[in-house]
Amino acid sequence: MSTKERLKGVFAQALDLAPGTRIEDLRYREIDKWDSLGHMALVAAIEDEFDVQFDTDQVIEMSAFKVAYDMLREMGLGD
Repeated sequence: MSTKERLKGVFAQALDLAPGTRIEDLRYREIDKWDSLGHMALVAAIEDEFDVQFDTDQVIEMSAFKVAYDMLREMGLGD
């Protein structure tokens, strides 16, 4: 499974998204479930899935699916 598909799965599960949600278009606070608590759960889920550790600046900057994916790519985990 590709990194992008794995990341979509993490977003779907951590944010309890409905099937058919356009995950690649998601941005922080655009949906109710991606609030500050949801954000921390999402970050923890991504760290667990990909065995990475984000620093404080990265956690703050993670404002969209694309940003999270780009961060993983910069860590050498992209497709």
